[in-house]
Amino acid sequence: MAVISMILSLAGFITLISAPIGAILGHMARRQIRETGEEGDTFALIGIIVGWALTGLTVLGCCGTIAFFALAASTTTVVG
Repeated sequence: MAVISMILSLAGFITLISAPIGAILGHMARRQIRETGEEGDTFALIGIIVGWALTGLTVLGCCGTIAFFALAASTTTVVG
């Protein structure tokens, strides 16, 4: 699960929907690793960090795009 988390988070560079899924799987993997003592904590942590970072950048980008078009629409002057 930790490796899948890391892969999905890194795939978030291409398909943005996989980044939050990778982050959530990373949290689930870390809980499982703590309970069972398995290896893979580093992979899970990478999945969490990269997944949430890409998710945050995506949200900021969407908000910035909306703000840009709202500002552009409000300052448009009609000549004629």
